[in-house]
Amino acid sequence: MLGIHARPQINRVVEPIARKMVAIGITPDALTVVGTVGVSGGALGFYPRGQFFVGTLVITAFVFSDLMDGAVARVRGTSGPWGAFLDSTLDRVGDGAVFGALALWYAGRGNSTTLCAVALYDLVAGVVTSYSKARAESLGMTANVGIAERSERLITILVLTGLSGLFHVPVLRSIALWGLAAATTITVVQRIVEVHRQAKAAAPTP
Repeated sequence: MLGIHARPQINRVVEPIARKMVAIGITPDALTVVGTVGVSGGALGFYPRGQFFVGTLVITAFVFSDLMDGAVARVRGTSGPWGAFLDSTLDRVGDGAVFGALALWYAGRGNSTTLCAVALYDLVAGVVTSYSKARAESLGMTANVGIAERSERLITILVLTGLSGLFHVPVLRSIALWGLAAATTITVVQRIVEVHRQAKAAAPTP
């Protein structure tokens, strides 16, 4: 809900930047690819080495590309199925890199098999959350419910991971990983229940 209410204010900030990008020939697809490569590189390059604050700064800088690609597409008048498909697909790559990099840290110098497993669970559960919505829509239903959309998950893990590195408080990462495991599980269940309700309502009466 916060993201929905904040969208007009965000658009007022990014649209002038998007117009300048269009003027110099930058395309939405290029922003999507660069953003994904940057997020993945920042996560895999810094998190497994324990450089959580710097890594988060790099990731956040490239997340900006993920925000801008849609704005550039709107300014160019080229919004369409291909851009939406590419953006959603590469979002999964970036998210996987973030949680995979944290899993690598805990499998190595972080020395915690439990938190490595939780990070991997968050990675898989995040993919299932997105898949459940996409599958519902492909069947003519909706699954626009849940307490942990992608934006909330990304903000939570980046903020707490960054702060854990800045202030050297590892427990913040643990809180983020366990909290997301719970929230994402609840979201998946909420979406299953919602789609079941819609399917049952649409079923023909015997």
